[in-house]
Amino acid sequence: MSDRRAVAERLARRAAELGVRLADLLGRVQPPERAMPGQTFLMSMLEGTPQAEAPAEPDPLDRLAASLGLSKCEVDLILFAGLPEEHEGYASVLRSMHPRGEPRPTIGLAAQVLCHSPSERGRLREALEEGTLVKVGAVRVEDRGAPFFERSLVLADALWQALVGLDVWPAGVKAESSADPVWGLGEWLASRPVQSARMALVRKAPRTILVLADSEDIAWRRGAALVASTGRIPARLAMVREAEKAASVHALARGMVPVIKIVEPAESHGALPLPELGYHPEPVVLCARRGAAPLGGGRPLLVVPVERLAHTARREVWSQALPDLQHHAGALAARYTLEPSAAAEVASDVASLREIQGGEPGLESVAESVRARANLSLTSGIRLVQPRASWQHLVLPQERLAQLQEAVARLQHQSLVLDEWGFLKDRPGARGVRMLFSGPPGTGKSLSAEVVASALGVDLLAVDISRVVSKWIGETEKHLAEVFDTAERAQAVLLFDEADALFGKRTEVSDAHDRYANLETAYLLSRLERFEGLAILSTNLRQNVDPAFLRRLEFVVEFREPSVEERYDLWLKHLPREAPGVSTIDLRELATLYSLVGGLIRNASVAAGFLAAASDKEITRPLLIQAIRREYENAGRSFPGLPSGMSAL
Repeated sequence: MSDRRAVAERLARRAAELGVRLADLLGRVQPPERAMPGQTFLMSMLEGTPQAEAPAEPDPLDRLAASLGLSKCEVDLILFAGLPEEHEGYASVLRSMHPRGEPRPTIGLAAQVLCHSPSERGRLREALEEGTLVKVGAVRVEDRGAPFFERSLVLADALWQALVGLDVWPAGVKAESSADPVWGLGEWLASRPVQSARMALVRKAPRTILVLADSEDIAWRRGAALVASTGRIPARLAMVREAEKAASVHALARGMVPVIKIVEPAESHGALPLPELGYHPEPVVLCARRGAAPLGGGRPLLVVPVERLAHTARREVWSQALPDLQHHAGALAARYTLEPSAAAEVASDVASLREIQGGEPGLESVAESVRARANLSLTSGIRLVQPRASWQHLVLPQERLAQLQEAVARLQHQSLVLDEWGFLKDRPGARGVRMLFSGPPGTGKSLSAEVVASALGVDLLAVDISRVVSKWIGETEKHLAEVFDTAERAQAVLLFDEADALFGKRTEVSDAHDRYANLETAYLLSRLERFEGLAILSTNLRQNVDPAFLRRLEFVVEFREPSVEERYDLWLKHLPREAPGVSTIDLRELATLYSLVGGLIRNASVAAGFLAAASDKEITRPLLIQAIRREYENAGRSFPGLPSGMSAL
């Protein structure tokens, strides 16, 4: 017999035994010759329910009673309130006896069945007015407007299903109980805060264990790993506020530890409200984002911080997740700062791809999976760019190209320099790379960011500064936190375009807005230092960037207007040789006469192509110069004039 079946039969037997006590009550109030139909049903249920075998371990009801320290009367109240959930016949009998025709037991009926003296009735009243059973929400007393003994007893939502052994949780609760891998978590599990929390879990002490990470999801996963490391079973819960008590009771019945994800409300001011678990007699693990509003609550608190896994731990994660790519574990650890559970999901994708396509997996398969798994729900002001440009698309001086390639190499060779050679040991943000791209519009800053992302095999997240900065105090920090969380979840290069609006010089404090603007800058400095990926700040005016940011940048790349030779290369790249008429045009003449930046050369090339298509002609010198003239006008610059020998367009 399966354990679940044994649990269900034992609970059915206990319900039937209680039903016989209800039948006895009916027999006392009715003469034998006028026995009620319900009395016959109640007696038959006990006869038809076999005596269940004693379970090898406590069943859910006994486990719940032991956790809450319930008396026999309180256990009987749970059984009595659950009778309508066990069989429709019980519901019918109870409906016939309810003063308002409800298929539920009343307190008065419970008192007549369970109590044999005035003192027992008094204890029953105390239990239902202020006892543990009601405080934790295992049983609710409804119809508060009715006289006390005519009120209905209602079991917590879906609790009877849990007592039967079914994996059913109350409405409003999303539960996950799958075990996550703990690859690479050894050092974290051995840390002092985690050891204190583990001791509380082993002793079942009534503590709130607060796990704080850069995102709620990371904290949620680590909280479950923390519980599992003690041999206890975590129940990862996401829920609405009204379902907290029912979820607590369900966890106790299952012998599980609630691991609850706390998501900060959109409009959060002051203390972040805790779930209503004050009467939960065992540890509760709450998981929240670091930097959220302070949490309130009366239970003793143990704070467990979650830092990013060290490179050696990440290398262990990837070695375990993808044994076939173990020789690339260092490169994967440098590129992807994923948690063990996320790495396991990526590994399953790679294995599935290999099963379909055959052959051995490669780094590109990992990159595709990470991109797909990120499943970005982009907030306002963030644009995802899947890079297509490569190094040959760039036209820059050799020294500028060398700076960009050095930044890429810095990320690719972190394992050797930082781990094997020991540079910047234990320095926060050592694995991040921060760059400033400064120069006039159209000189290749955005294209360079795309090329760098392409070289690293990751996406580019472009941030619209105007939509991130808010006039409302405190809102900018929230938006910035979402930006960094999104970039880390996607493992993407982060581009702040026109960054001087956000990274500008701090001001003298003259009012509250100046003070909070400076706080925004301070927050940004701190978060930028903790970012372990590549962050690029792009600006047209370097002198407007706060010097405090400049000191924290590994690379400052100046983009200048292109030279004649560079303009010639740009014309060659933007004018396809297969386009009609291009081969007859002296592009070096155009590069010499017109000092355009790359963006304007691209615009003029495309415009000339459309002008030629509209007139059903090939691209000619006059059409190109017409397009160039328009670009000068759009940029508010004076047109230098026509080439010699050309009188008019």
